[in-house]
Amino acid sequence: MDSRALTKIQSIILISIIVVAAVGGVTAYLLLNGKSSETIKIGFLGDLDGVLGRPNWQGAKLAVEEINAEGGILGRQVELIGEDHDGGVDPVILTNALTRLITVHKVDFIVGGGGGGQAEFLVQDIIAQHKIICISGQTTPDDITQRVQDDYDTFRYYFSMQFNDTSGKLGMTDSMIYVRELTGFNKVGYLAEDLDWNKAMRELFDVFLPENGFELVYKGTFPLGTMDFSSYFAAAEAAGVEVLLPLIALDGGIPFCKEYYDRQSPMLVFGGVNSLASNPNGWEWTEGKCNHMDFGTVPTTAGYPFTSKTLQTRDAYMTRWGETITWGAADSYDGIKFILADAIERAGTIETDAVIEALEETSVETSNARNFVFTENHALMMGKDANDPNEDYPIVMGFQWQDGVQVPVDPRKIMEEAGASLTFPDWPGPWNHIS
Repeated sequence: MDSRALTKIQSIILISIIVVAAVGGVTAYLLLNGKSSETIKIGFLGDLDGVLGRPNWQGAKLAVEEINAEGGILGRQVELIGEDHDGGVDPVILTNALTRLITVHKVDFIVGGGGGGQAEFLVQDIIAQHKIICISGQTTPDDITQRVQDDYDTFRYYFSMQFNDTSGKLGMTDSMIYVRELTGFNKVGYLAEDLDWNKAMRELFDVFLPENGFELVYKGTFPLGTMDFSSYFAAAEAAGVEVLLPLIALDGGIPFCKEYYDRQSPMLVFGGVNSLASNPNGWEWTEGKCNHMDFGTVPTTAGYPFTSKTLQTRDAYMTRWGETITWGAADSYDGIKFILADAIERAGTIETDAVIEALEETSVETSNARNFVFTENHALMMGKDANDPNEDYPIVMGFQWQDGVQVPVDPRKIMEEAGASLTFPDWPGPWNHIS
């Protein structure tokens, strides 16, 4: 045999061995360092095309686009995969959407949520079964995070970045005390959708307001689908209500505003919930008839530069989608861009237990929080005293529509920080007697 041919064969074999060793070495290095050439898959669970859900999906997409443009997480690109649960109302649709993310798409993490309320229990049960982390942007019952504390090993995969029922209720009741300090108004009423989501709030108001010296003179509920609010306002006015709290999450919020304005109702609408009127499009949807109404919302929606990232996020969303960012969209964006990405980078891996530990040690600035921290039961750490200038944890903030702009008026330290003041309608009301 030609010795030169043998040498060529030997050379080919030697090169092959070197290549295989090199590839194996790189693979081993990547595996040992928790890295891979594969994408990190984030599943988004939500109402992808609903009026309130679509912006949340867009917020998640914007976050992933920015992360990838900046080099990804741990040097890996991020893939976002969405499944539509149609608002989470139907447990079968919700279960199928979440299960598809986990078993078909095989995502590494989940953001979004089941739509809030009792649906979050179903989400929590499913992710516990599959041992996959979910960062929910939905308001949750207290029992959700209590389960994490009571049975950590089972439910440690669930994190909530929204107010739970207790935090939300305390924020609203604190607002009542605050507005009384500003105005002296003491006769309070509420008007609520007759739905389960606000039942606990109504029960709290029934006890808390009288215990704190308020006169609870009107308690109204209305059925879903109500479009004519004239009788409800007439009853509240007859009772002498000075401050009215709406608890309205669905379509009734728009005609509620219009009736208030058209009849020039002599009461201040302050605190509570009116999801559509407090939406960035609320001014347009109500034809400006939400003027002087105060609602709980977040700085990105209102355009108030609460953190160094607030306006940056707001502007990026407007540039990408041509509309103002909503509360839910900001939560989706922050949950991926600042919270999950930060935890994975600190963990140095996407391994579940390591990321859970990193999430538990989260302390970051987001679009709406100067210091975002999870409690030991994976709930959102809330500020204990909204008026403490040293308190940087998230707080319940109230913004008032003032001639088409949402202005911070609650708590006092934020109102003073913004150089703002509470305003009143230009028709007669109890505000005419404020000295």
